[in-house]
Amino acid sequence: MENPDLSLYKYKGYYFGRLELRIGLLENLEDFEIREDDVFVITYPKSGTVWFQQILSLIYFEEHRKRAGSLDTNDQVPFLEYSIKHEDIVKRPSPRLFATHLPYYLFPSGMKNKKPKIIYVYRNPKDVVCSYYYFFKNVKLQVTGSFEKFFEQFLEGKVVGSLWFDHIKGWYEHKSLCNIQFMMYEEMKKDLRGSIVKVCKFLGKELSDEDMDAVVTQAMFDNMKSDPRANYDSLMELDGIPRNGHFLRKGTIGDWKNHMTVEQNERFDKIFQREMKDFPLKFIWDMNEELNSK
Repeated sequence: MENPDLSLYKYKGYYFGRLELRIGLLENLEDFEIREDDVFVITYPKSGTVWFQQILSLIYFEEHRKRAGSLDTNDQVPFLEYSIKHEDIVKRPSPRLFATHLPYYLFPSGMKNKKPKIIYVYRNPKDVVCSYYYFFKNVKLQVTGSFEKFFEQFLEGKVVGSLWFDHIKGWYEHKSLCNIQFMMYEEMKKDLRGSIVKVCKFLGKELSDEDMDAVVTQAMFDNMKSDPRANYDSLMELDGIPRNGHFLRKGTIGDWKNHMTVEQNERFDKIFQREMKDFPLKFIWDMNEELNSK
């Protein structure tokens, strides 16, 4: 972003997107009434949010699996902090499904007593920064500078979502206070069916073989990209500004190798090792590698 201050709104130390934000909604989030059967998918931006909105929609709604409904994934699994379609999400029938980029410390306090189901999806941060750059360049139209400049802003936390390191560590360090399941983006790419089975077990949802096949097939990236209910392209047209790109771009593992210089990669590795020392979750940096320690 040429001038990040124009597109960001800082609230209690965390950066939100200014254009989509309703300040009143944000200020009341702490007192948002949590229900025990609520389900939240939590991500840092560009870590599989839309993908998981589609997966939850397919798991919970038969008409979505059968392509019979007209509602898109953002209707089925709306954002908690962004009222994109100005809906009163409080009155949604149970079980309510939500997506959010909120850090742990801004999440509604009722979570500690009600213990809703939370799925935290994380992605290797090198691919996050590359995906994020193209998102702002082609979708949000807020990048006029180079990848190098955006790379620096990402490392400084001057993007929506603030610092990646703080976000994932904040949630993991408080996992004992939550009913939370961590899911790795790359593991989902490698074994989508196994990952969805794992999610269904956590959610207490039993699907027939036929329904599971439908969920897996429609949750594949290429199928989502061509599905108007799931690809978010319609939301890009709400402001009347034409775009050249699509909301969903590649969804691959290891695309960072096509963008980062050797110096950037080495620098990122040093920061990662410092910030994530002794962090127990595993990461995959390349499609051909198996799970490794860092």
